[in-house]
Amino acid sequence: MTSLRPVGHPPDGPEPAVAALPGTELLAALLAGTEPEDDPVTHVHRLPVRRSRTAPWPAWVGEPLRTRLAERGVQEPFGHQVAAAELARAGSHVVVATGTASGKSLAYQLPALTALAEDPRACVLYLAPTKALARDQLASVEALADPSVRPAAYDGDTPMEERDWVRRHSRWIVTNPDMLHRGILPAHQRWSSTLRRVAYVVIDECHAYRGVFGSHVGHVLRRLRRICRRYGAEPVFVLASATVADPAAAASRLVGAPVAAVTDDGSPRPGATFALWEPPLTEQTGEHGAPVRRSAAADAAGLLADLVEQNARTLAFVRSRRGAESVAEQARAVLRSRGRADLASRVDSYRGGYLPEERRELERSLSSGALLGVATTNALELGIDIAGLDAVVLAGYPGTLASMWQQAGRAGRAQNESLVVFVARDDPLDHYLAHHPQAVFGRPVEATVTDPANPYVLGPQLCCAAAELPLTPADLADFGGDVAEAQVTELVADGLLRARPTGWYWAGRGRPDVDIRGSGTAPVSIIEGATGRLLGTVDGDASHATVHTGALYVHRGETYVVDEFDVDDACAVVHPESPEWTTVARDVVDLSIVSTDRTRRLGAVTAHTGVVDVTNQVVAYQRRRIGTGEVLAEFPLDLPARQLRTRAVWLTLSDRAVERADVDETALPGSLHAAEHASIGILPLLATCDRWDLGGVSTALHPDTGAATIVVYDGHPGGAGFAERGYAVLRDWLQATRATVASCECEAGCPSCVQSPKCGNGNDPLDKAGAVRVLDVVLDELAGAPELTPEEAEVTRRPAPRPGLFGTSGPAPAGVAETTEAADEVAAEPERDPDDLVF
Repeated sequence: MTSLRPVGHPPDGPEPAVAALPGTELLAALLAGTEPEDDPVTHVHRLPVRRSRTAPWPAWVGEPLRTRLAERGVQEPFGHQVAAAELARAGSHVVVATGTASGKSLAYQLPALTALAEDPRACVLYLAPTKALARDQLASVEALADPSVRPAAYDGDTPMEERDWVRRHSRWIVTNPDMLHRGILPAHQRWSSTLRRVAYVVIDECHAYRGVFGSHVGHVLRRLRRICRRYGAEPVFVLASATVADPAAAASRLVGAPVAAVTDDGSPRPGATFALWEPPLTEQTGEHGAPVRRSAAADAAGLLADLVEQNARTLAFVRSRRGAESVAEQARAVLRSRGRADLASRVDSYRGGYLPEERRELERSLSSGALLGVATTNALELGIDIAGLDAVVLAGYPGTLASMWQQAGRAGRAQNESLVVFVARDDPLDHYLAHHPQAVFGRPVEATVTDPANPYVLGPQLCCAAAELPLTPADLADFGGDVAEAQVTELVADGLLRARPTGWYWAGRGRPDVDIRGSGTAPVSIIEGATGRLLGTVDGDASHATVHTGALYVHRGETYVVDEFDVDDACAVVHPESPEWTTVARDVVDLSIVSTDRTRRLGAVTAHTGVVDVTNQVVAYQRRRIGTGEVLAEFPLDLPARQLRTRAVWLTLSDRAVERADVDETALPGSLHAAEHASIGILPLLATCDRWDLGGVSTALHPDTGAATIVVYDGHPGGAGFAERGYAVLRDWLQATRATVASCECEAGCPSCVQSPKCGNGNDPLDKAGAVRVLDVVLDELAGAPELTPEEAEVTRRPAPRPGLFGTSGPAPAGVAETTEAADEVAAEPERDPDDLVF
């Protein structure tokens, strides 16, 4: 690992460019000398060239704007740009959902900049999910806009002394949902002169707003529309999205109003070679002697070094900040070992957490070609214009097909075929994708999952709205109608809102403190013990799994080990150390069923969805060797249990089903446990989530069901819609789960099929063969059952019982067993960094 270095190297700029090989030849160069039996490539797919389709300029686009666009090389717009711009110009909310680098920005720039030119008082509010994208779009608008527009950023990097200037003078304000939620809407009186003049609201990369965070953002946008109406404005919303399933429905759910979709991509696309790559099994063994594959990070680092040697400008997407730093350092070490220190200086990492000036310098160096290779988190996935990349390496599945294609689309020169390599991690879903290319190349991308009716989202957001302006019955239609009305009644009963003849008023002191990105748990400070220096913070929800005593913590490429974690004071004390290991926390889970919303009887098997109470506790952590994942040691921890009320899907198996599976009493717990692990690993294939968004429990006899039970639950207060998505696509989900387990080349189970990296029971017991038989019985019963109707599959339900608000939940009911036979897989913060997509 390394700290970020100045990236203005070499001093005199990059060496003269030598054209990289086309994608097919690049892949051949990477595999040169590899024996056929050692070939890690499981499939190669060719993406064809797509020709451009243009359209005439709309008559309403002024000559000055056309001239500025022509100076930047835009001679004629693509068809999708014109179609979306025309809809927005006509006053319709519109989402343009086309591929990466398809020029979606112009679709909103045309109508928005034209409106600003026609009305000197009009303004535009632009929302981006990442700082890199926001600054990139700010520069783009500055180059196109009339001087009177004065585009400016209003975000966490904006100095306090500049914020008033932005509010008073800028007509194109670049901000984010957090600043809108905390800084603009609560102070709407101060912003009234701006809010009454908003003509367009642009929501860029809107597919990033999913799950609980996306549900919060949806309500923030409803609050924005409500406040704008208060000041007489009805802005048009223009959304830009990656290619996702049913973008019109997803965008309408986000905005709270009907949105038209433009999906016919008219932009050109160079051809690409897309390789699926699975690292081989090594001689190392993991838990219970299971074989371990060479790590995806090690292979990604080697590929990054090889591609840089081929003069291919490359991004390597890695799932965590720590991983991005490590991959960059490993790639530099490989290059130095080959005597190419000149190239090692042109490899760096990019992630959230760097200072603003460091991010800007990295972005400039990557765009200019001073950097040839960059290992990055998903912070560079969205939007930022990095032209001329030759290759992309994906170190692990990024969680959704939409993200996978978004990252893959960063590569591609106009006249040169690019290369994309997906490197599978030692994980059930990655293994499945590496061996089932049709799941990558023959399947539509997922629908974006949001759930505005989640009471842990809706309740706090209604409080925020009431604190801004008293809520009236007419307002509730935007917030969910009957569901919002029921929620308001509860909030009044809880003393959080006060009913008056003129509406519902916020009854608390100050303003509601609502964290739109989490459950509201206070962040934990990371303190260097020897100096008292504050290194950073971690989210409170993730702290038990990431900064427990003995945990390895990474800050700016420097590694630290936690000496003491004080839960009460929300503080972790660390010392610098560079060990050859990393740490992984282990959790145990207890679960009770609160209520059942839907039940589907499938003969000897029954499927359910409903509300559950989960109690989890981090009980231990492992030290694992960096690079191989070999377990070196395990240490116990003494941390308090925590409670979560959420939503779940669960299967119960009758005695007849267990008998048909030919699983005896001894093998049943391990068979259910293995099926639970694998199903959690595969659900992200069908829902816009990550396995770390999910938790699970399995037991041969659950006290609330009286039967053998497998439960998968959302790891978010109130639920996020993921488990209910599993209920709706149960057959497809379990078919993919069964295929993954049955096709794995290991004998008794490994991380690629049934072992979990976060199992609090130490992946014991696990019975791989028994899991296949259990899944066969469930699938046999599903084969004879009718498909769910669209109405039955729809995620519609009453609010979950809500013992607490603002992300808290009450304790599990008394009398719940303290342990189950295989209770684990709690959703804790892992080896990924979703917050690298945010401000």
